[in-house]
Amino acid sequence: MKALLMYKDGDFDLGRPLPWNAAALKQDLELNTLFNVMALGDRFLFDVAQRAVLASECDLETIRYRQDILRDCLKNAGIVSDIYAIAVEADEGHRKLYWAGRHPGSILWGAVDLLQFLVGVLKKLRRIADSHAAAFESEGFSTLFAVLTRELSDEYFVTVERHLKHLQFRHGVLISAKLGRGNKGSDYVLRQPNAPERSWLERIFTPSPPAFSYQLQPRDDAGARALSALRDQGVNFVANATAQSVDHILGFFNLLRTELGFYVGCTNLYKTLANKDEAACFPEPLAEGMRSHSFRGLYDVCLTLSMPGRVVANDVAADGRDAAIITGANRGGKSTFLRSIGVAQLMMQCGMFVGAQAFSANVCSGVFSHYKREEDPSMKSGKFDEELTRMSEIADHVKPNALLLFNESFAATNDREGSEIARQIVSALLEKKIKVFFVTHLYEFTRALWENRIGCPIFLRAERQPDGTRTFELVEAEPLETSYGEDLYKEIFLGGRAEAV
Repeated sequence: MKALLMYKDGDFDLGRPLPWNAAALKQDLELNTLFNVMALGDRFLFDVAQRAVLASECDLETIRYRQDILRDCLKNAGIVSDIYAIAVEADEGHRKLYWAGRHPGSILWGAVDLLQFLVGVLKKLRRIADSHAAAFESEGFSTLFAVLTRELSDEYFVTVERHLKHLQFRHGVLISAKLGRGNKGSDYVLRQPNAPERSWLERIFTPSPPAFSYQLQPRDDAGARALSALRDQGVNFVANATAQSVDHILGFFNLLRTELGFYVGCTNLYKTLANKDEAACFPEPLAEGMRSHSFRGLYDVCLTLSMPGRVVANDVAADGRDAAIITGANRGGKSTFLRSIGVAQLMMQCGMFVGAQAFSANVCSGVFSHYKREEDPSMKSGKFDEELTRMSEIADHVKPNALLLFNESFAATNDREGSEIARQIVSALLEKKIKVFFVTHLYEFTRALWENRIGCPIFLRAERQPDGTRTFELVEAEPLETSYGEDLYKEIFLGGRAEAV
């Protein structure tokens, strides 16, 4: 059996490696905040969350398939939690009960004990399918419940329990063998168990079949070891088959726990945002080749999760645009807005809801970030050289229709040199059909893009009131030569605010 809750026809591989730029994305977009809320302290859920979010699916059918399943999970959170608890119970029971050993006999006894436990867990799962299947509408859950009903029939449980009873060998193990070369046993075959014990009357009047028997002395250790070896030879095939059955059932529960764990994490996040009265919507993913990025009320999910109040949201209509250039006042919300773009893109492409009232964007072949770094002792060269090195690494991995987020990039040198480098890099990226969001104070760079309209960009500016107050909202506007650093100077050092100039 397969869970099929992440893909219509495949399994979600928890062992898949993270993307090569996972560390940079987690640092730049502060994704650990997102994963921690999804996990609520559960390390397993944390691992599932980060691998699912960072995987960045591009197939529209897969994304919509997951969205439908997630809608079911949000609508039936209690039932989904019960199913997940059953999968966890199976995994934890396996860790407590299963002792494989090194010999066929010990493998068989351990596997039988575990199978008896797992049959009980499977019955719980079947009862949920019988009672609640009608409450779910998604293709994924409909398929799962249909498989459970078909595969875990009453006849299945009767057959399994009968075999498990036989495998306990309460009346001994009946084995046949042949004498091989050197009078060594060969061709060991496990036979049907002896008939149930007869009554004393039947034992008296029923003739016994002709047989030779030998009874070990109680202190015959060597004989006991030899007999144990004979028994292992006879049950070896059955032990292997039983252990494989255990592995098959455990494999299903492991997949169910992993794939359902993603939706449990999404439900945890949804409840947290709802408690803060923050909006959440299911986005409309569009094909890679399109250029679409429109939203209402988009906010930085990771920021709102790390502070007590709500955060400022933004509305932007950037359909048909290859680039967005974000300028404006220092500490005006530009970096926060950039994070909201990256986080929403990743959430959309793994099948989640996003933090917005409405959101639509084309899927991207990958999400990349190039943020400024503070100088630290681990750097082997200057900040500017380090920036170019990271840009070179991105260029080695980026593909057409990717999304690249720049935050204050190439500002470690003078404005003229940084502007020229930024212009050339962005122009090359746009030629390769790579979507760019760029937060910058490089005026010559933004002016060149404004005048030449390279890549049909949209220009956004962080608002500043005449008295210097930041609204943390972005508006579509021409880039300005100043970033109002004087405001911060007066606020910090003089205790006042600058007037608009």
